[in-house]
Amino acid sequence: MNFKLDNKFFEVVNKIVDSIYASLIWMVFSLPIFTLGASTTALYYTVHKSIKGNRGYVWRSFWSSFKSNFKQTTIMWVIMMVVFSFLFTDYQIMSAYLKQGSPLGMLSYFFFMLMLFWGIWCVYIFTYTARFENGIKAIMKNTAIIAVINLPWSILVLVLLAASLLVMYLVPFVITFLPAGLICIYDIILEKIYRKYMSEEDLKREIELDMENH
Repeated sequence: MNFKLDNKFFEVVNKIVDSIYASLIWMVFSLPIFTLGASTTALYYTVHKSIKGNRGYVWRSFWSSFKSNFKQTTIMWVIMMVVFSFLFTDYQIMSAYLKQGSPLGMLSYFFFMLMLFWGIWCVYIFTYTARFENGIKAIMKNTAIIAVINLPWSILVLVLLAASLLVMYLVPFVITFLPAGLICIYDIILEKIYRKYMSEEDLKREIELDMENH
């Protein structure tokens, strides 16, 4: 009995250590900013495969995903940054109109909502890329549709993201483990969503892998 308890304890400790390691790797690889999309995709892949799935090592999983998805995810991240810059600029302009009492100022709320959706869309884009192979146009279209269709879950995704960013702002030290922790929660939520769109063969394979590792 004690041996089994010890095994469970060390398994939990090992996952915590792996989460810290994965978070630190993600932080380092995200520093150039333009690589944030690739590093986030790699973090989701690593959490899903290695930390939660018990398949492979953290560094190997992260580096493999980062390399294979670098070009595609970087292009999408640049596109998303351009989109955000337009949304933010329009929001600022309309906010100025709102302060002046102009009816046009009401559009500031519209652009604010679009910026919130932008955050949700980013999460879906880079987690989806970690799980499925597709072209850039198809990924961006599919993830936008999935985000809208699953709106209640998407709102939860946004709330978790906002809460995590706030905590990291208030307590910077948590960045050493919170990124992987957040992705672990996202994995629980998003895998339920993504599996609805998998083929029967892929879904069967996922279920088999789950049974092998639990």
